[in-house]
Amino acid sequence: MSGGTGNSGRAEADTAARQALMRVCAEATEADLEKAIADLGGEPAHEELRPPQTGLVMLRGRIGGSGAPFNLGEATVTRAVVKLQSGAVGYSYLLGRSPRRARLAALIDALGQDGDSRDRLETVLVAPVRARRTEERATVRAETAATRVDFFTLVRGED
Repeated sequence: MSGGTGNSGRAEADTAARQALMRVCAEATEADLEKAIADLGGEPAHEELRPPQTGLVMLRGRIGGSGAPFNLGEATVTRAVVKLQSGAVGYSYLLGRSPRRARLAALIDALGQDGDSRDRLETVLVAPVRARRTEERATVRAETAATRVDFFTLVRGED
């Protein structure tokens, strides 16, 4: 048997872990990201390979999910790329215009490539942001449910 299969599985797991971490960064506020970096001992020494840049991306949609694609509109995105002294390169593409948030997310992506830092990020960033987002979703569901109107039809007695 080839040893490549095990490496492929580990690479897929690492990719999935990075994707999950970046999903949390996309939902995190700038304050959440700053707090996580501070809890990890402050910003690590790094080089900006691509300083934060803001631009537009085209959003595409499909009618019914399977129809012909069409241009839905544009969204503002900020991206950044950093490289730590360890050689880890972190990337971020976030909706909105926040250069600081994009740079912090790129730093977190780079830090998350190290197993020890990833475990610490789980505690200081991932768990608190997921808890906050779960609470926010529950609040929205409760507010929406409070405005729900049940319609029903009465049967008229026609003789």
